Amino acid sequence: MRLRDLPSVDELARGSDDPLAVDAARAVLARAREEIRAGADPGDLAGRLREELVAVRLPRLRRVINATGVIAHTNLGRAPLAEEALVRVHDAARGYSNLEYDLLAGTRGSRQDHVAPLLRRLTSAEAALVVNNNAAAVLLALAALAEGRDVLVSRGELIEIGDGFRIPDVLARSGARLHEVGTTNRTRAADYERAITDETALLLRVHQSNFRVVGFAEQPRLEELAAVAQRHGLPLLDDLGSGSLVNVGDEPTAREALAAGADLVCFSGDKLLGGPQAGIVVGRAELVERLRRHALQRALRADKLTLAALEGTLALYLDAPERIPVLRMLRNDVASVRARAERLAELVGGEVEETIARAGGGALPLAELPSFACAVEEELAAQLRAGDPPVIALIRDGRTLLDCRTLTDDETDEVADAVIACR
Repeated sequence: MRLRDLPSVDELARGSDDPLAVDAARAVLARAREEIRAGADPGDLAGRLREELVAVRLPRLRRVINATGVIAHTNLGRAPLAEEALVRVHDAARGYSNLEYDLLAGTRGSRQDHVAPLLRRLTSAEAALVVNNNAAAVLLALAALAEGRDVLVSRGELIEIGDGFRIPDVLARSGARLHEVGTTNRTRAADYERAITDETALLLRVHQSNFRVVGFAEQPRLEELAAVAQRHGLPLLDDLGSGSLVNVGDEPTAREALAAGADLVCFSGDKLLGGPQAGIVVGRAELVERLRRHALQRALRADKLTLAALEGTLALYLDAPERIPVLRMLRNDVASVRARAERLAELVGGEVEETIARAGGGALPLAELPSFACAVEEELAAQLRAGDPPVIALIRDGRTLLDCRTLTDDETDEVADAVIACR
């Protein structure tokens, strides 16, 4: 076919009564011109138009199956929600809700009231506040407590995490001034003590996420920083990053941070906690109230679906934390993981291979979780990604690895069907 043999947009779209046909025809013809210039035959244009119309209506945000072994996988939406949390979301979304309505008083209420009691119970905090992510929590705290004044941060904690999120940039945007203390590898409580002036507003400790300094390194314990802050009448803000409500490896819990003397603690909802994307702040009531009343709080607040999912997740921590998928995957015994890998390998004719899984989301960066995968042909990786639902796996040493620590039993069957369909 030559360029001049291509139909016009109207001619190609004429056979369809779909309202999107004209735009789809333009896209099909644009690709056809490129292929002809490259010496290829564009083939059945009418068929390609039908395929384009189907593709236009496919959801872009889709469920995928995580066979990577990375539990809170940032690129795959981090924590999957528990069924109980999904039920809460459905109930809150299908109609109206009491998002900001006090049912007992019959007057306006606060959206924070739905999760604050649970957070107080689980962390022993005086008060709690939820915004849309942990970066927002840090930004709000700095703006409310330190605008125009100095914030002391160790040089070893001036980190950058995913998508260019840098602590110095957040400080600058909040209106606070960064005052670095110590060195990259060694900072002591005395460094903070010497740096305090009348312009100091607060002390900030930042979790190092997936970055660690090893060897000749030192950071003060939280109790030491708290003692410095208390002597000078300054608040101590502890940014836990991922954050956890129960003991998981060497990640500090919010309760432990508050007990060690932090005045405010902030952490994420969708990593080790296992809930939706959210930024959670817990701590002294007077400080939390200052955050709640700050003008930025309205711009950063969480919506009703986030609060519903978070409430459902937090409720499980009271009675059945093992039902939270992230915790279940982290704690799953290796024998069960191996059994899933062996079953998958038997179903698809693959081989069982020992692997290492990760917590993900910047949490537990040094932790290696023993795991097992089913190894199949390398060329299947791309085909599995193109499936419905897509299966995301790892490629290593010329093979596709389907890590079974991040698969449920039902997903194992889905993956088996997907592999068989690709062959």
